[in-house]
Amino acid sequence: MSAESAGTGKTAKSVITTQLGRDWDDLDVLSWGCEPGRIPWIPYADITSALVGDRGASPYFRLLSGQWKFLYLSSPAELPPDCHVPAYDDTGWDTIPVPSNWQLLGFGRPNYTNVAYPFPVDPPHVPDQNPVGVYRRKFTLPAAWQGRGHQVFLRLEGVSSAFHVFVNGTLAGYSQGSHLPSEFRITDLVQPGENLLTVVVYQWSDGSYLEDQDMWRLSGIFRDVCLVATPQLDVWDTTVRTEFDPEYRDATLSVTALIRSHAPPSVSACQGGYQLHVALLDDTGTEVLSRHFPVETGSESQEIAFTAAVNSPRHWSAEDPALYTLLFTLTDPEGGIQEVKTCAVGFRQVEIKNGVFLVNGVPVKLKGVNRHDTHPDLGYAVSLESMIQDIKLMKQHNINAVRTSHYPNDPRWLDLCDRFGLYVIDEADLEAHGFALTGNVSQLAQDPRWQEAFVDRARRMVERDKNHPSIIMWSLGNESGYGPNHDAMAAWIRQSDPTRPIHYEGAGRAKVVDVVSVMYPSVEALIKEGEAQDDPRPFFMCEYAHAMGNGSGNLKEYWQAIYAHPRLMGGCVWEWVDHGIRRKTADGREWFAYGGDFGDLPNDGNFCIDGLNFPDRIPHTGLIEYKKILEPVEVTPVDPGRGLVRIRNRYDFISLSHLEGRWELVREGSVVAEGNLPALDIPAGQESPVEIPLPVRLDALLETHPGEYWLNLSFRLAASTPWASRGHEVAWAQLPMPMPMSTPVTTATPAATPAISALAEEPPVLTPHETETELRVAGEDFSLTWDKRQGGIKEWVYQGLPLILAGPRVNLWRAPTDNDVHQAREWRRVGLDRLQARLLSWEWRQTARAVQVRATTVLAGYSLAPVAQATVTYTIHATGDLLLALLLDPRRDLPHLPRAGFELYLPEQFNRFTWYGRGPHESYPDRQESTRVGVYGGTVTEQHVPYIRPQENGNKTDVRWATITNLRGMGLLVAGMPLVNVTVHDYTGEDLVQARHDHELAHRPATVLNLDLRHGGLGSNSCGPGPLPAYQLQPQEMSLTVRLRPFARDLWTPENLARQHPEPIEWYSSR
Repeated sequence: MSAESAGTGKTAKSVITTQLGRDWDDLDVLSWGCEPGRIPWIPYADITSALVGDRGASPYFRLLSGQWKFLYLSSPAELPPDCHVPAYDDTGWDTIPVPSNWQLLGFGRPNYTNVAYPFPVDPPHVPDQNPVGVYRRKFTLPAAWQGRGHQVFLRLEGVSSAFHVFVNGTLAGYSQGSHLPSEFRITDLVQPGENLLTVVVYQWSDGSYLEDQDMWRLSGIFRDVCLVATPQLDVWDTTVRTEFDPEYRDATLSVTALIRSHAPPSVSACQGGYQLHVALLDDTGTEVLSRHFPVETGSESQEIAFTAAVNSPRHWSAEDPALYTLLFTLTDPEGGIQEVKTCAVGFRQVEIKNGVFLVNGVPVKLKGVNRHDTHPDLGYAVSLESMIQDIKLMKQHNINAVRTSHYPNDPRWLDLCDRFGLYVIDEADLEAHGFALTGNVSQLAQDPRWQEAFVDRARRMVERDKNHPSIIMWSLGNESGYGPNHDAMAAWIRQSDPTRPIHYEGAGRAKVVDVVSVMYPSVEALIKEGEAQDDPRPFFMCEYAHAMGNGSGNLKEYWQAIYAHPRLMGGCVWEWVDHGIRRKTADGREWFAYGGDFGDLPNDGNFCIDGLNFPDRIPHTGLIEYKKILEPVEVTPVDPGRGLVRIRNRYDFISLSHLEGRWELVREGSVVAEGNLPALDIPAGQESPVEIPLPVRLDALLETHPGEYWLNLSFRLAASTPWASRGHEVAWAQLPMPMPMSTPVTTATPAATPAISALAEEPPVLTPHETETELRVAGEDFSLTWDKRQGGIKEWVYQGLPLILAGPRVNLWRAPTDNDVHQAREWRRVGLDRLQARLLSWEWRQTARAVQVRATTVLAGYSLAPVAQATVTYTIHATGDLLLALLLDPRRDLPHLPRAGFELYLPEQFNRFTWYGRGPHESYPDRQESTRVGVYGGTVTEQHVPYIRPQENGNKTDVRWATITNLRGMGLLVAGMPLVNVTVHDYTGEDLVQARHDHELAHRPATVLNLDLRHGGLGSNSCGPGPLPAYQLQPQEMSLTVRLRPFARDLWTPENLARQHPEPIEWYSSR
């Protein structure tokens, strides 16, 4: 609809109360009374203030955010007729902060839904019961704005979902498009002194059909509201572009400035003698170029356009975000400054050549994430502090790109991306996924009546964001099917901005897009795209590696494929942060809510809990893994024993000279030598051999200090940056040292790790005693009792201290992770979650050095056929060493398994855990690249990862040994033979399954110990492919041997005790 002047043909009563011609569900009304779109810049009174850039430094800017009077109603029909007029008594209204979402303040309820619309699908109509929020705020017009012909503009950055605005009781206009700005000229509506602003916000509008994003559905004024004053002659807008020469050395700067006159030509103040001064300043404030232009004042608007050559400017990239400042100064005939405005400029050029995506002529891989504007307390109303926290975390974790899913983010986020350095895929506020449930997801995209609504969202996004160097692609939205309305969006964008490619995953391989995009391809499918020769466009994963809960798996393989194929641009992990809403229990315990926790319908449960961070920005393990996969330094061993490696620089533009390298030679967690690496001046994309000055006579070191040795390399910032302090670790590598220096994991040399039988000439004696129901074996300071009827251990006591409360029992089940959600149905179908053991056979024997017990059981779930036969051989030595040997023979028609191993219950006092293996955080077979082999420790409780929906967590892979002890250091030593997976918790897998939220998790008076041959991989099957075949635990015969030993820290160090292993005894060998 064409814009109308404020108040023309509209009355408060007709807009608020009538059921006819309602703007909020009239498809012909997208907005009225609004100014044309432009960049959101601010006028300043002088150059110094403009260069500082703080909004508060401008006398022409007033932020109206703060406390507003608020009235919540269930429908527009309930609006008080005079609620917009100054005389109305609002003393009985509530007071709420702006910006905010009213549901988070107790008005209505938050509603999380992914696909389904939360109202009947009857476009363009929305329900009559359409909640309304009425906002009122008084403000005083600054005296400096009066009497000099200043024009006053009201700007609302984000309102969900539609609104009318009144100034001093007069209707100024209407707008919709929640994540897009709306600006109204209110010069004729304001008065000297006190003024009243009233905003009537509708929860639903016809625009809501285009805002079906996967997120909490929240309402209200959620971004800033401000007043801006301009002189009658104003630099209204500017468009800035940069283009390099073929050598990407020199550049051309193109600038178009739009001058608007807000006064009639007869006004003398706007007649002749005005000048526009345009200057380009570098980051030191030095003027690079300057231009002066006369301003014609006889017309309503004037375009001033020029191009200028800039010799050897610094290039803008995510790695080196060099920014210049374009300074616009408008002067009057006397040379007095009317206004000063600034625009950040980055010399950056985006191209696609031969199917490869280029920035400044260089192939670039996008190492990205999808980001919503979301906060656990503030909802959509994300603070600047939170945005800075986000961008620092992204940079610290080697992320270089962000997709603004699925709408333009707060404009200040783009300013940060320009300054800190992130590539941005700027996405239109458009998703209509819910039409998939009514039979045609493309319904609106194919309906010509909706074309202007589609194009309006593209136009307003581009006009707001067009000058940001960080934006490298425009996106037409998300999951809205595909149709002519998308083509119309793309056509408008191309004529307005031909410098950036267009992306839209829903278009598939249609010609309308410059980049082919797919969500959640498998690694195999990704490789096929990389090898494809029939499409000249690059390939981009706009979403992949769904990071829900304990995930994602096999990131390494994705990036091996991306690096190997020039056509593959990279991708954006879904998604940056969990969308939990912070709550507290009656006793003050914090928890995070998800769909359904507010009684909201429809809802998609915890599907919004799918980020790389918890809602409070504490990283998940998945983010730590992603950082490792994306790290810009790659180390390849050449001859580690001699300190020879190759170091590759995976940056696209910068050298490694900003990093300092350190090396450590580590023996089983202890540093035995360390030093600095040579200077790292390796250019982008290049590699170089590096020699590390290791100590001499390494063989001699092994003879005197046997053990497993590792070479650890660390690459840290040599100087502080805006996003991290000096010393921040950017990348690292860990290389195993080869024989003869180190001891292989798979065996032990007799000299380094003597067998127990060699340690004593007269080993202690074992005394077995058998009854009808039990076998008890006593040693010097321990006793071990088996229950012959059940087949397992009944009691194990060391120096009067019970070591085991129950188990070990064979366990094939884990509490499903969010990414196990589909596979878990198969696991439950065959009964893995409820296995019971039937004793098939039980026997024992004594040898010269040990007692052996062998129990064979059949495992089955109730009501179901058996799934496996398990034979466990227990070998107890006189030293107290117990070897558990599992031979598992599962049915071959089972689905791939979640895990295979033992579960034991230990006394509650065994709450201290130390391990030598991968750490310090949890790891699984397809997500362990970010762990380093070392010695780590903590409490049992600290091994819990508090995923918002409880699930399998805390596993440690490649464990050589572990101790689980009480405060005095007494308990159990576990040693892999050679390696074992270890998990310790104070709850069971079933406890995890039963709890919907972490704070509901029941903690048991026991320590639950799981010892596994391995786990199945994690994958990302909550919304993507499952684990790769290499990481699946297939149902085939498998075996696990693990050693348990009573342990007292006062007698042994775990390192030494773990090396003194008992000699193996075969069941049928003669002794």
